[in-house]
Amino acid sequence: MKKFRSLLTVATVTASVLLAAGCGAIEAPGGTAAAGGDAASGGEFKLASRISDDVKQNKKLVIRLSYHDPSLAFASPIRQGVEKAAAELGVDAKIVGPTGGDANQQVSELQTLINQGQVHGLAVSSASSDALKPVIAQAAAAGIPIISFNTDNPGSAQMAFVGQDLEKSGESEAAELVKLVGDKKGKVVVFSVDTGAGWSHDRFTGFKRGLEGSGLEIVGPVNTGNEPSKAYNTVESTMAAQKDAVAVASLDCCSFTAAAKWIKDSGNTGKIHAVGFDVLPQTVEYLKGGVVDMTISQNPVDQGYRSVKLLVDHLRDGTPIADVDTGAVLVTEDNVDDVPVEG
Repeated sequence: MKKFRSLLTVATVTASVLLAAGCGAIEAPGGTAAAGGDAASGGEFKLASRISDDVKQNKKLVIRLSYHDPSLAFASPIRQGVEKAAAELGVDAKIVGPTGGDANQQVSELQTLINQGQVHGLAVSSASSDALKPVIAQAAAAGIPIISFNTDNPGSAQMAFVGQDLEKSGESEAAELVKLVGDKKGKVVVFSVDTGAGWSHDRFTGFKRGLEGSGLEIVGPVNTGNEPSKAYNTVESTMAAQKDAVAVASLDCCSFTAAAKWIKDSGNTGKIHAVGFDVLPQTVEYLKGGVVDMTISQNPVDQGYRSVKLLVDHLRDGTPIADVDTGAVLVTEDNVDDVPVEG
């Protein structure tokens, strides 16, 4: 059995709210100003009168979470959280988005939601932090409360971010890998399904920082793409050229399962250390089989649930909108049965 290691950063709501002078003010349903928003919002946020009227008339609130690719396995636990919040809070909350992760299609869908004038709150998760900035600004200008979840959109008109601190999670991943490798020196091959995505960049930034002074050499990050067979082939060809690698590290769920499959198929179980993200069913099996050493959960169910609740509480009660850190759990074969499966 591997030595038990578990780090839990308890999900917390940011205690302090940004000053209105720096970020604008959110006009609460009752007419009071609630602090929040991003400096890029360009001034005060004013809730649309149609939304304020619907709230006063106790109409059923419509909340939509736009995820960059709902076909991904990781979207399933987010959807669970959304459905849980919808049932508990009595709202119409759903996850939407384009299959395949097309940013232009996601923008188009969001514009339709905004222009239809039926949605009361929006949360967005984008593969590219720049792609959604204009449509986030459009939603804010239309008086629709809008936040980001799972992947952040810094510098946009978003009012808050619900999700994991990505740089810190990457740093934690690296710190754990250093412990696993011990005195070994060599190459660590890093994989990502999308090396150009903001979330991938943030995690890799933290990962690099966490390896400083370790003597381990980073190769990558190598882009695998989302499609499982192509991701596997990319891992296989990459590792064929890195026969002296002592470890692989993934920045996401799906390049991680591809790397794990390669380790098992190539007979490298127990020879190459492997760390990554998320607790997909396949990842659980690889953990229990000793193929991979550790994965990090980012609490996707909570991300879906808290995104809906944050918007609903603000609309109904004027509760200030502030960032929510959904934390990180380091999962090994010793504690994997205590962590919800994500998918």
